[in-house]
Amino acid sequence: MSVSVLVGSQWGDEGKGKIVDILSNRYEIVARYQGGANAGHTIQIGDQQFILHLIPSGILRENVICVIGNGVVVDPQALLNEIKFLEDHDINIKGRLFISQNAHLIMPYHKLLDSISEKGSQKIGTTGRGIGPCYIDKYARKGIKIVDLLNKNELEKKIRRNLEEKNNLLRKVYDHEELDVEKIIKEYLAFDEAIDQYITDVPEYLNNAISEGKSVLLEGAQGALLDVDYGTYPYVTSSNPTSGGACTGTGIPPTKITDVIGIVKAYTTRVGNGPFPTELTDDSGENLRKWGAEFGATTGRPRRCGWFDAFLVKYSCMINGISKVAITKLDVLSNFDEIKVCTGYEYNGKKLKSFPADACILENVKPIYVALKGWKKDITNITSFEDLPAETKEYLTFITEQCGFEISIISVGPRRKQTIEL
Repeated sequence: MSVSVLVGSQWGDEGKGKIVDILSNRYEIVARYQGGANAGHTIQIGDQQFILHLIPSGILRENVICVIGNGVVVDPQALLNEIKFLEDHDINIKGRLFISQNAHLIMPYHKLLDSISEKGSQKIGTTGRGIGPCYIDKYARKGIKIVDLLNKNELEKKIRRNLEEKNNLLRKVYDHEELDVEKIIKEYLAFDEAIDQYITDVPEYLNNAISEGKSVLLEGAQGALLDVDYGTYPYVTSSNPTSGGACTGTGIPPTKITDVIGIVKAYTTRVGNGPFPTELTDDSGENLRKWGAEFGATTGRPRRCGWFDAFLVKYSCMINGISKVAITKLDVLSNFDEIKVCTGYEYNGKKLKSFPADACILENVKPIYVALKGWKKDITNITSFEDLPAETKEYLTFITEQCGFEISIISVGPRRKQTIEL
Protein backbone atom coordinates (compact mmCIF):
# COMPACT_ATOMS: atom_id res chain seq x y z
CA MET A 1 0.00 0.00 0.00
CA SER A 2 1.22 3.47 -0.91
CA VAL A 3 -0.68 6.70 -0.21
CA SER A 4 1.33 9.70 -1.38
CA VAL A 5 0.48 13.39 -1.18
CA LEU A 6 1.76 15.64 -3.96
CA VAL A 7 2.18 19.28 -2.90
CA GLY A 8 3.13 22.43 -4.76
CA SER A 9 5.99 23.80 -2.65
CA GLN A 10 6.00 27.45 -3.71
CA TRP A 11 3.23 29.78 -4.95
CA GLY A 12 1.71 27.26 -7.33
CA ASP A 13 2.43 26.79 -11.05
CA GLU A 14 5.32 24.44 -10.23
CA GLY A 15 4.40 21.95 -12.96
CA LYS A 16 2.20 19.58 -10.94
CA GLY A 17 0.29 18.51 -14.05
CA LYS A 18 3.30 16.93 -15.71
CA ILE A 19 4.58 15.31 -12.50
CA VAL A 20 1.16 13.82 -11.64
CA ASP A 21 1.04 12.46 -15.19
CA ILE A 22 4.52 10.91 -14.77
CA LEU A 23 3.79 9.48 -11.32
CA SER A 24 0.36 8.14 -12.31
CA ASN A 25 2.09 5.16 -13.89
CA ARG A 26 2.91 4.01 -10.34
CA TYR A 27 -0.53 4.53 -8.79
CA GLU A 28 -3.95 3.02 -9.34
CA ILE A 29 -5.95 6.01 -8.07
CA VAL A 30 -5.31 9.77 -8.29
CA ALA A 31 -7.49 12.02 -6.12
CA ARG A 32 -7.74 15.82 -6.08
CA TYR A 33 -8.27 17.17 -2.57
CA GLN A 34 -8.87 20.97 -2.72
CA GLY A 35 -9.27 24.07 -4.86
CA GLY A 36 -11.44 24.50 -7.90
CA ALA A 37 -11.33 25.53 -11.53
CA ASN A 38 -8.94 28.35 -10.58
CA ALA A 39 -6.08 25.85 -11.00
CA GLY A 40 -4.74 24.77 -14.36
CA HIS A 41 -2.56 21.68 -14.76
CA THR A 42 -0.81 21.46 -18.12
CA ILE A 43 0.34 18.13 -19.59
CA GLN A 44 2.26 17.80 -22.85
CA ILE A 45 1.97 14.43 -24.62
CA GLY A 46 3.84 14.52 -27.90
CA ASP A 47 2.57 17.59 -29.70
CA GLN A 48 -0.78 17.53 -27.88
CA GLN A 49 -1.25 19.81 -24.88
CA PHE A 50 -3.93 19.07 -22.27
CA ILE A 51 -4.98 21.70 -19.70
CA LEU A 52 -7.10 20.32 -16.87
CA HIS A 53 -8.77 22.39 -14.17
CA LEU A 54 -10.81 19.98 -12.02
CA ILE A 55 -10.19 16.42 -13.14
CA PRO A 56 -6.86 14.98 -11.90
CA SER A 57 -4.06 14.71 -14.46
CA GLY A 58 -4.01 10.94 -13.98
CA ILE A 59 -7.07 10.71 -16.27
CA LEU A 60 -4.66 10.69 -19.22
CA ARG A 61 -3.37 7.25 -18.12
CA GLU A 62 -5.97 4.73 -19.29
CA ASN A 63 -5.75 2.41 -16.25
CA VAL A 64 -5.91 5.11 -13.56
CA ILE A 65 -9.08 5.90 -11.56
CA CYS A 66 -9.56 9.62 -10.85
CA VAL A 67 -11.41 11.11 -7.90
CA ILE A 68 -12.59 14.63 -7.07
CA GLY A 69 -12.72 14.90 -3.28
CA ASN A 70 -15.04 16.80 -0.97
CA GLY A 71 -12.43 19.52 -0.43
CA VAL A 72 -12.82 20.63 -4.05
CA VAL A 73 -15.40 23.26 -5.01
CA VAL A 74 -16.99 22.23 -8.30
CA ASP A 75 -18.04 24.59 -11.07
CA PRO A 76 -20.68 22.56 -12.96
CA GLN A 77 -20.08 24.11 -16.34
CA ALA A 78 -16.30 23.88 -16.05
CA LEU A 79 -16.60 20.20 -15.13
CA LEU A 80 -18.91 19.38 -18.03
CA ASN A 81 -16.65 21.28 -20.44
CA GLU A 82 -13.66 19.31 -19.20
CA ILE A 83 -15.46 15.97 -19.55
CA LYS A 84 -16.45 16.88 -23.12
CA PHE A 85 -12.90 18.00 -23.92
CA LEU A 86 -11.50 14.64 -22.81
CA GLU A 87 -14.15 12.68 -24.69
CA ASP A 88 -13.50 14.74 -27.83
CA HIS A 89 -9.85 13.72 -27.55
CA ASP A 90 -10.74 10.03 -27.22
CA ILE A 91 -9.92 9.84 -23.51
CA ASN A 92 -12.29 7.26 -22.04
CA ILE A 93 -13.52 8.35 -18.60
CA LYS A 94 -16.39 5.89 -18.18
CA GLY A 95 -15.96 4.09 -14.87
CA ARG A 96 -12.77 6.08 -14.24
CA LEU A 97 -14.11 9.29 -12.69
CA PHE A 98 -15.73 9.65 -9.27
CA ILE A 99 -16.92 12.85 -7.61
CA SER A 100 -17.59 13.26 -3.91
CA GLN A 101 -21.23 13.79 -2.97
CA ASN A 102 -19.97 16.20 -0.30
CA ALA A 103 -18.12 18.52 -2.69
CA HIS A 104 -19.59 22.03 -2.70
CA LEU A 105 -20.98 23.63 -5.83
CA ILE A 106 -19.93 26.97 -7.22
CA MET A 107 -23.07 28.95 -7.98
CA PRO A 108 -23.52 31.85 -10.44
CA TYR A 109 -23.66 34.33 -7.55
CA HIS A 110 -20.24 33.15 -6.34
CA LYS A 111 -18.61 34.09 -9.64
CA LEU A 112 -20.44 37.41 -9.80
CA LEU A 113 -19.49 38.41 -6.25
CA ASP A 114 -15.90 37.33 -6.86
CA SER A 115 -15.55 39.61 -9.88
CA ILE A 116 -17.26 42.53 -8.15
CA SER A 117 -15.05 42.31 -5.05
CA GLU A 118 -11.84 42.30 -7.14
CA LYS A 119 -12.16 45.97 -8.01
CA GLY A 120 -10.37 48.91 -6.48
CA SER A 121 -7.07 49.13 -4.59
CA GLN A 122 -7.62 46.15 -2.29
CA LYS A 123 -7.44 43.45 -4.96
CA ILE A 124 -6.05 40.08 -3.93
CA GLY A 125 -5.52 38.92 -7.50
CA THR A 126 -8.07 36.09 -7.71
CA THR A 127 -9.03 34.35 -10.95
CA GLY A 128 -12.67 35.47 -10.60
CA ARG A 129 -13.87 31.87 -10.76
CA GLY A 130 -16.02 32.14 -7.61
CA ILE A 131 -13.71 30.00 -5.47
CA GLY A 132 -13.42 32.32 -2.46
CA PRO A 133 -17.14 33.14 -2.18
CA CYS A 134 -17.99 29.43 -2.46
CA TYR A 135 -15.66 28.57 0.42
CA ILE A 136 -17.12 31.48 2.40
CA ASP A 137 -20.60 29.98 2.05
CA LYS A 138 -19.24 26.53 2.91
CA TYR A 139 -17.84 27.71 6.24
CA ALA A 140 -20.83 29.94 6.90
CA ARG A 141 -22.92 26.74 6.57
CA LYS A 142 -24.83 28.16 3.62
CA GLY A 143 -23.19 26.08 0.91
CA ILE A 144 -24.91 23.80 -1.60
CA LYS A 145 -23.34 20.37 -1.96
CA ILE A 146 -23.58 17.88 -4.79
CA VAL A 147 -25.65 15.61 -2.56
CA ASP A 148 -28.27 18.40 -2.38
CA LEU A 149 -28.94 17.87 -6.08
CA LEU A 150 -30.57 14.54 -5.23
CA ASN A 151 -33.43 16.24 -3.35
CA LYS A 152 -35.23 18.66 -5.67
CA ASN A 153 -37.38 20.26 -2.98
CA GLU A 154 -34.45 20.79 -0.62
CA LEU A 155 -32.29 22.15 -3.47
CA GLU A 156 -34.96 24.70 -4.46
CA LYS A 157 -35.35 25.76 -0.83
CA LYS A 158 -31.59 26.33 -0.39
CA ILE A 159 -31.15 28.19 -3.67
CA ARG A 160 -34.14 30.48 -2.94
CA ARG A 161 -32.88 31.20 0.57
CA ASN A 162 -29.36 31.98 -0.63
CA LEU A 163 -30.49 34.09 -3.56
CA GLU A 164 -32.73 36.18 -1.35
CA GLU A 165 -29.62 37.19 0.58
CA LYS A 166 -27.31 37.51 -2.45
CA ASN A 167 -29.81 39.49 -4.54
CA ASN A 168 -30.36 41.84 -1.63
CA LEU A 169 -26.59 42.33 -1.45
CA LEU A 170 -26.26 42.82 -5.21
CA ARG A 171 -29.08 45.36 -5.32
CA LYS A 172 -28.42 47.42 -2.18
CA VAL A 173 -24.63 47.30 -1.87
CA TYR A 174 -23.34 46.83 -5.42
CA ASP A 175 -26.21 48.44 -7.36
CA HIS A 176 -26.30 45.38 -9.61
CA GLU A 177 -29.27 43.66 -11.21
CA GLU A 178 -30.61 40.58 -9.42
CA LEU A 179 -30.06 37.01 -10.58
CA ASP A 180 -32.90 34.85 -11.90
CA VAL A 181 -33.87 32.30 -9.24
CA GLU A 182 -35.92 30.04 -11.53
CA LYS A 183 -33.21 29.93 -14.18
CA ILE A 184 -30.56 28.86 -11.67
CA ILE A 185 -32.77 26.14 -10.16
CA LYS A 186 -33.47 24.72 -13.63
CA GLU A 187 -29.78 24.88 -14.58
CA TYR A 188 -28.61 22.96 -11.49
CA LEU A 189 -31.29 20.28 -11.73
CA ALA A 190 -30.06 19.61 -15.27
CA PHE A 191 -26.51 19.43 -13.96
CA ASP A 192 -27.56 16.65 -11.57
CA GLU A 193 -28.68 14.51 -14.51
CA ALA A 194 -25.40 15.10 -16.34
CA ILE A 195 -23.07 14.04 -13.50
CA ASP A 196 -25.19 11.54 -11.58
CA GLN A 197 -23.14 8.61 -12.93
CA TYR A 198 -19.96 10.00 -11.35
CA ILE A 199 -21.22 10.76 -7.84
CA THR A 200 -20.02 8.45 -5.07
CA ASP A 201 -19.15 8.20 -1.37
CA VAL A 202 -15.48 9.13 -1.81
CA PRO A 203 -14.19 8.47 1.76
CA GLU A 204 -15.67 4.97 1.70
CA TYR A 205 -14.37 4.30 -1.82
CA LEU A 206 -10.82 5.50 -1.07
CA ASN A 207 -10.50 3.82 2.32
CA ASN A 208 -11.79 0.53 0.92
CA ALA A 209 -9.28 0.79 -1.92
CA ILE A 210 -6.45 1.40 0.54
CA SER A 211 -7.56 -1.58 2.64
CA GLU A 212 -7.38 -3.69 -0.52
CA GLY A 213 -3.75 -2.63 -0.97
CA LYS A 214 -4.31 -0.20 -3.84
CA SER A 215 -1.95 2.74 -4.31
CA VAL A 216 -3.30 6.29 -4.14
CA LEU A 217 -1.80 9.64 -5.16
CA LEU A 218 -3.44 12.70 -3.58
CA GLU A 219 -3.08 15.78 -5.76
CA GLY A 220 -3.31 19.34 -4.49
CA ALA A 221 -3.88 22.51 -6.51
CA GLN A 222 -2.01 25.82 -6.12
CA GLY A 223 1.00 25.83 -3.75
CA ALA A 224 1.86 25.80 -0.05
CA LEU A 225 2.54 29.55 0.11
CA LEU A 226 -1.04 30.14 -1.07
CA ASP A 227 -2.47 28.09 1.80
CA VAL A 228 -5.10 30.06 3.72
CA ASP A 229 -3.41 29.20 7.05
CA TYR A 230 0.29 28.95 6.16
CA GLY A 231 0.63 31.14 3.08
CA THR A 232 1.28 34.83 2.56
CA TYR A 233 -2.12 35.84 3.96
CA PRO A 234 -4.23 37.64 2.78
CA TYR A 235 -2.71 37.03 -0.67
CA VAL A 236 -3.68 33.37 -0.65
CA THR A 237 -6.29 30.95 -1.95
CA SER A 238 -9.31 30.00 0.16
CA SER A 239 -8.38 26.39 0.97
CA ASN A 240 -5.49 24.25 2.22
CA PRO A 241 -3.10 23.14 -0.57
CA THR A 242 -0.66 21.95 2.12
CA SER A 243 -0.42 18.24 2.87
CA GLY A 244 -2.80 18.49 5.83
CA GLY A 245 -5.57 19.46 3.42
CA ALA A 246 -5.26 16.05 1.74
CA CYS A 247 -6.89 14.30 4.70
CA THR A 248 -9.78 16.71 5.21
CA GLY A 249 -10.31 16.97 1.45
CA THR A 250 -10.68 13.24 0.80
CA GLY A 251 -11.64 11.51 4.07
CA ILE A 252 -8.38 9.54 4.24
CA PRO A 253 -6.97 9.54 7.80
CA PRO A 254 -3.41 10.85 8.37
CA THR A 255 -2.31 7.41 9.61
CA LYS A 256 -2.75 6.11 6.04
CA ILE A 257 -0.39 8.66 4.43
CA THR A 258 2.96 7.05 3.57
CA ASP A 259 4.90 9.97 2.07
CA VAL A 260 4.71 13.58 0.88
CA ILE A 261 6.24 14.60 -2.44
CA GLY A 262 7.00 18.25 -3.14
CA ILE A 263 6.97 19.87 -6.56
CA VAL A 264 9.66 22.57 -6.75
CA LYS A 265 10.27 24.84 -9.72
CA ALA A 266 13.98 25.53 -10.35
CA TYR A 267 13.23 29.24 -9.94
CA THR A 268 10.27 31.07 -8.37
CA THR A 269 7.02 32.46 -9.78
CA ARG A 270 3.72 33.73 -8.48
CA VAL A 271 0.49 35.03 -10.03
CA GLY A 272 -1.60 37.78 -8.52
CA ASN A 273 -0.70 40.26 -5.83
CA GLY A 274 1.32 39.79 -2.68
CA PRO A 275 4.92 39.81 -1.43
CA PHE A 276 7.64 38.17 -3.53
CA PRO A 277 11.17 38.70 -2.09
CA THR A 278 13.16 37.32 -5.06
CA GLU A 279 11.04 38.89 -7.81
CA LEU A 280 13.03 40.18 -10.77
CA THR A 281 11.67 43.21 -12.61
CA ASP A 282 14.66 43.49 -14.96
CA ASP A 283 15.69 41.62 -18.11
CA SER A 284 16.43 38.47 -16.10
CA GLY A 285 12.83 38.34 -14.89
CA GLU A 286 11.50 38.97 -18.38
CA ASN A 287 13.75 36.23 -19.78
CA LEU A 288 12.52 33.75 -17.17
CA ARG A 289 8.95 34.56 -18.18
CA LYS A 290 9.72 34.24 -21.89
CA TRP A 291 11.91 31.13 -21.75
CA GLY A 292 9.66 29.41 -19.22
CA ALA A 293 6.39 30.38 -20.98
CA GLU A 294 5.21 31.74 -17.64
CA PHE A 295 1.61 32.59 -18.36
CA GLY A 296 -1.30 31.24 -16.30
CA ALA A 297 -3.00 28.11 -17.69
CA THR A 298 -6.35 29.28 -16.29
CA THR A 299 -6.27 33.04 -16.95
CA GLY A 300 -3.35 33.61 -19.32
CA ARG A 301 -1.96 36.20 -16.91
CA PRO A 302 1.83 36.75 -17.05
CA ARG A 303 3.49 35.28 -13.97
CA ARG A 304 5.90 37.27 -11.83
CA CYS A 305 9.33 35.61 -11.95
CA GLY A 306 12.38 35.53 -9.69
CA TRP A 307 15.34 33.52 -8.46
CA PHE A 308 14.97 30.32 -6.47
CA ASP A 309 14.06 31.03 -2.83
CA ALA A 310 15.56 28.29 -0.67
CA PHE A 311 14.45 30.01 2.55
CA LEU A 312 10.82 29.82 1.39
CA VAL A 313 11.07 26.22 0.15
CA LYS A 314 12.72 25.09 3.41
CA TYR A 315 9.70 26.51 5.28
CA SER A 316 7.39 24.72 2.87
CA CYS A 317 9.19 21.41 3.41
CA MET A 318 8.75 21.83 7.17
CA ILE A 319 5.01 22.49 7.20
CA ASN A 320 4.26 19.79 4.62
CA GLY A 321 6.62 17.06 5.80
CA ILE A 322 8.32 16.91 2.40
CA SER A 323 11.31 14.59 2.17
CA LYS A 324 11.67 14.15 -1.60
CA VAL A 325 10.89 16.48 -4.47
CA ALA A 326 10.47 16.74 -8.21
CA ILE A 327 12.43 19.65 -9.67
CA THR A 328 10.71 21.19 -12.68
CA LYS A 329 11.73 23.60 -15.45
CA LEU A 330 15.45 23.20 -14.80
CA ASP A 331 16.03 23.72 -18.53
CA VAL A 332 14.74 27.30 -18.32
CA LEU A 333 17.89 28.32 -16.41
CA SER A 334 20.21 27.06 -19.15
CA ASN A 335 20.77 30.46 -20.77
CA PHE A 336 22.07 32.32 -17.71
CA ASP A 337 25.77 33.04 -17.12
CA GLU A 338 25.07 33.38 -13.42
CA ILE A 339 22.21 31.99 -11.35
CA LYS A 340 21.31 33.28 -7.90
CA VAL A 341 19.74 31.42 -4.97
CA CYS A 342 18.17 33.16 -1.99
CA THR A 343 19.39 31.54 1.23
CA GLY A 344 17.77 33.88 3.77
CA TYR A 345 16.15 37.26 4.46
CA GLU A 346 17.27 40.43 6.20
CA TYR A 347 14.75 42.77 7.81
CA ASN A 348 15.75 46.11 9.38
CA GLY A 349 19.40 45.03 9.17
CA LYS A 350 18.89 41.72 10.97
CA LYS A 351 18.89 38.24 9.48
CA LEU A 352 15.57 36.45 10.06
CA LYS A 353 15.66 33.05 11.74
CA SER A 354 12.33 31.84 10.38
CA PHE A 355 9.90 32.57 7.56
CA PRO A 356 7.80 35.64 8.51
CA ALA A 357 4.06 35.22 9.08
CA ASP A 358 3.41 38.94 8.47
CA ALA A 359 2.97 39.76 4.78
CA CYS A 360 4.00 43.36 5.49
CA ILE A 361 7.36 42.18 6.80
CA LEU A 362 7.81 39.78 3.88
CA GLU A 363 7.09 42.66 1.51
CA ASN A 364 10.08 44.55 2.91
CA VAL A 365 12.72 41.88 3.48
CA LYS A 366 16.04 41.93 1.65
CA PRO A 367 16.95 38.57 0.10
CA ILE A 368 20.41 37.18 0.83
CA TYR A 369 21.83 35.68 -2.35
CA VAL A 370 24.53 33.21 -3.27
CA ALA A 371 25.62 33.39 -6.92
CA LEU A 372 26.35 30.16 -8.80
CA LYS A 373 27.87 29.66 -12.23
CA GLY A 374 25.40 28.88 -15.02
CA TRP A 375 25.87 25.92 -17.36
CA LYS A 376 25.00 27.60 -20.70
CA LYS A 377 24.15 24.26 -22.34
CA ASP A 378 20.94 22.73 -23.67
CA ILE A 379 19.85 19.98 -21.26
CA THR A 380 16.41 19.22 -22.73
CA ASN A 381 17.49 15.90 -24.27
CA ILE A 382 19.51 14.60 -21.32
CA THR A 383 18.00 11.47 -19.75
CA SER A 384 20.40 10.67 -16.90
CA PHE A 385 21.74 12.65 -13.96
CA GLU A 386 25.32 11.67 -14.78
CA ASP A 387 25.11 13.38 -18.17
CA LEU A 388 24.06 16.75 -16.76
CA PRO A 389 26.70 19.52 -16.88
CA ALA A 390 28.84 19.84 -13.75
CA GLU A 391 27.40 23.30 -13.04
CA THR A 392 23.85 21.91 -13.19
CA LYS A 393 24.74 19.21 -10.65
CA GLU A 394 26.34 21.85 -8.43
CA TYR A 395 23.17 23.95 -8.58
CA LEU A 396 20.98 20.97 -7.64
CA THR A 397 23.34 19.91 -4.86
CA PHE A 398 23.36 23.43 -3.44
CA ILE A 399 19.57 23.82 -3.27
CA THR A 400 19.12 20.32 -1.75
CA GLU A 401 21.60 21.22 1.00
CA GLN A 402 19.86 24.55 1.63
CA CYS A 403 16.33 23.09 1.73
CA GLY A 404 16.96 19.66 3.23
CA PHE A 405 15.20 17.52 0.64
CA GLU A 406 16.13 14.69 -1.69
CA ILE A 407 15.51 14.96 -5.44
CA SER A 408 13.67 12.03 -7.03
CA ILE A 409 12.61 13.54 -10.38
CA ILE A 410 14.16 16.22 -12.60
CA SER A 411 12.11 17.73 -15.41
CA VAL A 412 14.14 19.21 -18.27
CA GLY A 413 11.23 20.02 -20.61
CA PRO A 414 7.42 19.86 -20.90
CA ARG A 415 7.16 16.42 -22.52
CA ARG A 416 6.94 13.06 -20.73
CA LYS A 417 10.27 11.86 -22.09
CA GLN A 418 12.05 15.01 -20.93
CA THR A 419 12.29 13.60 -17.42
CA ILE A 420 15.18 12.24 -15.36
CA GLU A 421 14.14 9.83 -12.61
CA LEU A 422 16.63 9.17 -9.81
